[in-house]
Amino acid sequence: MSDLPFTSRRSPVYSRRGMIAASQPLAVAAGLEILAAGGNAADAAIATAAALNVTEPTSTGIGGDCFALFYEMATGQVTALNGSGRAPAGLTLERLQHEGFGAELPPYHPHTVTVPGACAGWCDLAERYGRLPLSRLLAPAIRLAEEGFPVAPITAYFWQRGAERQLTGAPGGRELTLDGRAPRAGEIFRNPGLARTFRTVAEGGKAAYYQGAIAKAIAAAVRAAGGCMTVDDLAAHTSTWDEPISTTYRGLRVWECPPNGQGLAALLALNVLEGFDLAGLDPLSPERLHLAIEAMRLAFADTRWYVADPRFTNVPIYQLLSKEYAADRRRLIDLARATLDQRRGAPVAGSDTVYFCVVDGEGNACSFINSNYMGFGTGIVPTGWGFTLQNRGHNFSLDPAHPNALAPGKRPYHTIIPGMITVDRRLGRGKLVDGKLLRGRLVDDSTNSQSINPQSTNLLLAPFGVMGGFNQPQGHVQVVLALADDRLDSQAALDRPRFCIGDGTAGGAVSLEDGIPPAAVAALAGMGHPVVTVTGHERALFGRGQIILRDPETGILCGGSDPRADGCAMSL
Repeated sequence: MSDLPFTSRRSPVYSRRGMIAASQPLAVAAGLEILAAGGNAADAAIATAAALNVTEPTSTGIGGDCFALFYEMATGQVTALNGSGRAPAGLTLERLQHEGFGAELPPYHPHTVTVPGACAGWCDLAERYGRLPLSRLLAPAIRLAEEGFPVAPITAYFWQRGAERQLTGAPGGRELTLDGRAPRAGEIFRNPGLARTFRTVAEGGKAAYYQGAIAKAIAAAVRAAGGCMTVDDLAAHTSTWDEPISTTYRGLRVWECPPNGQGLAALLALNVLEGFDLAGLDPLSPERLHLAIEAMRLAFADTRWYVADPRFTNVPIYQLLSKEYAADRRRLIDLARATLDQRRGAPVAGSDTVYFCVVDGEGNACSFINSNYMGFGTGIVPTGWGFTLQNRGHNFSLDPAHPNALAPGKRPYHTIIPGMITVDRRLGRGKLVDGKLLRGRLVDDSTNSQSINPQSTNLLLAPFGVMGGFNQPQGHVQVVLALADDRLDSQAALDRPRFCIGDGTAGGAVSLEDGIPPAAVAALAGMGHPVVTVTGHERALFGRGQIILRDPETGILCGGSDPRADGCAMSL
């Protein structure tokens, strides 16, 4: 499959009883099975995450991390789950200096393995919000792993890339190959080791992962490869429940997980863009693309400094998200020229992933993201357990003066971010017509985002997300613009061609997806943006998103799934 033309179309999916949108149909089916069995959005999310580990190990797994936003219909509350892991206690900057490392770690080095947080995240989500036992939630994934499944086309392509890049050379990596090669599209792949992992967790919960045989195997694999993780590092791991961060945009409230995740970047950019009349511009015009790109440059200038583990450094969230700060930053945008040297502001004095979402028939929603980081992560597989270990520690800075500098027990800058949109009754009620936000029904209160209690009287509008390294906040921004400014339905919002500042820095080159008019590409280049047009499989750079819109008045669901992946939105 050398090319990947985008020649078909998808309709949005409608339902009332519950819906899941994910990058693998078999994983969607696993989640729907749990909804049909009486589970809620949290239960279905865990089942979907586990099934994605089986069907798309190229992106995700129980050897990686997860984040989630959960909307509880009964209370209108949005909560944030941080399921990211921490650096080993024995991993210090002094050790890396002694071992001869320079500005950054090699991407697949065992020192990039942080404690996998996904398993604890799944268990903690089930404990707080779920209804069904963990054994029932993991049953569909166990069945898929034991019986085997036919590999999807895009997954097969990236599986082969991972086999060549990581698996064949990493300790234990051949366990996820067929004699050193990836399974082909439609070929059956079985993973008895992963089934063993899931059965162990189903019987013993997260303790079985972090304090038992699995933990010993993880520590042994990392240390044999040259790392320093211990069983004590794994036993000490905990998830955290955090207060989500948010801002308003055109009367919608957009939610993200707080740092150490980079969701802050999306909110900063939306605050800047709120001051422009984007609805009056062609969405794919150079003028509008320029504004969105420049807003992201400003956002990355801030987040690449301020996003770090808040237990180790102060992150001035309130000041960064103030509308006054956004107005100051907005004035730095030149309407005619790219500014590639934006610097971080002073608001106070002085990687491959799966994203999916679930809305159940009661209106509870889960926005969930799970990742190994760079495809298969390090490619290291604890012998006999069927999953790879992430390389999330590659995002640490090795500059001791940087807030995101590596330190023992510290969480790194994290690229994976789930999103959620609500409408506050005091800002207006969202209404969908033909799956689109009805014009005129939302009250714009852009000056008042921080002065009200954002956790009161929330009405769910949508869980949403776009995976893919530093593309993720850029994808979030482009999806929100499509929904709020252009009033597109969920599928059309995901279909639209995207831009991506590739390295997530203020001065990075801009990739433009095939489908953006050549005249706009030329005009952006003329403005000083370093641009390149991206086609085929390389479109993975722009991520793979999922959206489920819910009409707050009728409960009708409208789901969309990214055409850049193998998945779909499906309903009961």
